[in-house]
Amino acid sequence: MTLFVFLGALIGAMALGIPISLALLVSGVALMWQLDLFDAQILAQNLLGGADSFPLLAAPFFILAGEIMNVGGLSRRIVNFALTLVGHVRGGLGYVTIIAACLLAALSGSAVADAAALTALLLPMMVAAGHDRARSAGLIASASIIAPVIPPSIGFVIFGVAANVSVTKLFLAGIVPGLMLGLSLWVAWWWLARKEQVETPPRKTSAEMVKSLRDAGWALVLPLIIIVGLKFGVFTPTEAAVVAAVYALFVSMVVYRELKWRRLYGVLVAAAKTSAVVMFLVAAAMVSAWLITVADLPGKVIGLLQPFMDSPRLLMFVIMLLVMAVGTALDMTPTILILTPVLMPAVKAAGIDPVYFGVLFIMNNAIGLITPPVGVVLNAVAGVGKIRMDEVTRGVWPFMAAQFILMFLMVIFPQLVTIPAKWFGP
Repeated sequence: MTLFVFLGALIGAMALGIPISLALLVSGVALMWQLDLFDAQILAQNLLGGADSFPLLAAPFFILAGEIMNVGGLSRRIVNFALTLVGHVRGGLGYVTIIAACLLAALSGSAVADAAALTALLLPMMVAAGHDRARSAGLIASASIIAPVIPPSIGFVIFGVAANVSVTKLFLAGIVPGLMLGLSLWVAWWWLARKEQVETPPRKTSAEMVKSLRDAGWALVLPLIIIVGLKFGVFTPTEAAVVAAVYALFVSMVVYRELKWRRLYGVLVAAAKTSAVVMFLVAAAMVSAWLITVADLPGKVIGLLQPFMDSPRLLMFVIMLLVMAVGTALDMTPTILILTPVLMPAVKAAGIDPVYFGVLFIMNNAIGLITPPVGVVLNAVAGVGKIRMDEVTRGVWPFMAAQFILMFLMVIFPQLVTIPAKWFGP
């Protein structure tokens, strides 16, 4: 009955068009009434306590860093650098998209921000070269969701806080799986584009390549600073977020000089608005998380999953299917906040490594950003690229299939995640 009340209130509130954050509060209040625990003071305390987290401070600073990078010219220089590397080969613009997405992912951690930047810069070039418009948009959308997997990832920060798992370990464990997502897209694009007759740009000279590398050098250094700093314990993920924001601001204003003082206020406001949405969502979810624990919903879920508990791989398979289904209807952040407190006890009871689970959980949620009908990244690509939503959806299917295949290979062979995680582990 408790599970029915929680899900019924949450789904009912969302069906009425209530924002996710407020719907979480509604479901929390419904649980309070059902458990005869309603107290406005407890509600307020959990709401404030949900946002009062030092690790969670990483989210607004990484969001700010992403905003600065897009406005300050770092994203454009990354794309230009990728163009000089592989722009001249058959289907080269597709490979440019994948390389640029991996590099941008290591700068911003935001799929929507990367999707907007890549669409504005590369979609017109791909269409002008003769690539299918829908397929090109689909590739850009699927490449953009590498951002939540490669550090710095806002998704890992939120999951780490909600699941009480080391954000540093999650960051370092996500490096190789994120690059493997790019490799899966590389193979899919090669297969689809091998018969296309498109115009390719001329090969860049060595001098042009060196100039492009030098131009993008300041942007390329940032991921190294973050990864090396985390691995050797120089700073925490929260401190890494501050370093990223300050570094991006310095490069944008002093080195590249593309971010002017008059535009800085707008960048700060945009980052603040996005951060406010994320932080209030987290705070509201912590109210529900507390009540989920009080109502012992995780125990009920463990009971439902009991037939699969003896086989960690089978349990992971079932959980991944559940997350896939939820991802078609919910955005990434609310899915993490709703499912993490429910699923983590079952994961731990089955003896599954929480870091391994976190990587696959975030990867699944990232792919959910390009699954219709919600597909936040699909909407971003459609809006920026001025292309119909159904075209982007048609173009993204083969790439999304490649990413799901990779994810389930990681379920079957956990070593694909766990062994590289030990390489990069602190």
